[in-house]
Amino acid sequence: MIIDTHIHLDDERYRDDFDEMMERAHRAGVHAFIIPGAHPGTLDRAVELAEAYEDVYFAVGVHPYDLENFEEVDFEYYAAHPKCVAVGECGLDYFRLEGSEEEKYAEKIRQKHVFQEQIRFAKKVKKPLIVHIRDASHDAKTILLVEGAEEVGGVLHCYNADDELLSLANQNFYFGIGGVVTFQNGKKLVNVLPKIPHDKLLIETDGPYLTPHPHRGTRNEPSYTRYVVDKIGELLGMEREKLESLTTKNAKNLFGLG
Repeated sequence: MIIDTHIHLDDERYRDDFDEMMERAHRAGVHAFIIPGAHPGTLDRAVELAEAYEDVYFAVGVHPYDLENFEEVDFEYYAAHPKCVAVGECGLDYFRLEGSEEEKYAEKIRQKHVFQEQIRFAKKVKKPLIVHIRDASHDAKTILLVEGAEEVGGVLHCYNADDELLSLANQNFYFGIGGVVTFQNGKKLVNVLPKIPHDKLLIETDGPYLTPHPHRGTRNEPSYTRYVVDKIGELLGMEREKLESLTTKNAKNLFGLG
């Protein structure tokens, strides 16, 4: 059994063949799916899917690229849903900062504020975090520690192989590993992977993005977790069955899945 801990099933690119895609996932051994909250406009679709499919769960959150409507999201409403298992994906992303230095600084401040708000909400409702970090490791780690995020823990989604973030394994944080581990230019993650405690490893796709080799350039989907599992098993010298069991247990522990 595999749990895809980060899959944007609410994305429009899955609508035309959704049931067929889910059937492929089940045949590949994927039997639970977590939809992260990213854009406020897709939250209702995530709820719809979670209510229609027993093995689909969701999180409420706003991605650092989609902060415009943050104040309009009724976090309490979504978090009260029985299929809501986390808060996020929230975090910091400095990769696409544009404009003058003053404008970039203002955007960083804004991202930090919204990140802090979502951490505080997660602590209030006692749900783990799904954390997105890109080109902002130091600031993100500092905020997580200052805000006491270890109280609820969470996952560093699409872990970017930054050594500075490894210490968060001791602060109740897990590491989501996806298709990047199969990329030819993913050597940094390949080298860091053995340093991650086995009880902090999670499997994810981030579909429809970051499709693993050998399907790069096409839409990612949950059935492709098998390539991620195979690559991690190869790198860690671990049998597939053991790795699936381990990461499934980890996901259940973090997200409280039955």
